[in-house]
Amino acid sequence: MVKEGIESALNRKPSKTPPRQTIIDGEVEAKLIALRCGEPPAGQARWTLRLLADIAVELEIVPAISHETVRQVLKKTNSNLICARCM
Repeated sequence: MVKEGIESALNRKPSKTPPRQTIIDGEVEAKLIALRCGEPPAGQARWTLRLLADIAVELEIVPAISHETVRQVLKKTNSNLICARCM
């Protein structure tokens, strides 16, 4: 705020809460991509984000993961360019 002076505008205050620990590392990303590039489970025509999240937990790749996190991982890695079957 303007009342606190120019120093407060230029320097950030320390966060009151610690940053969240990430559960996704390179190994987890690689396993998600490999899962995505494989065939979907029987009875499924294609992979969905929710299905990928559920199977990743079932296979104990991660203890818990949301479909949004799966989306971010696949978007970040541009999995369509990696996976020939996806094209």
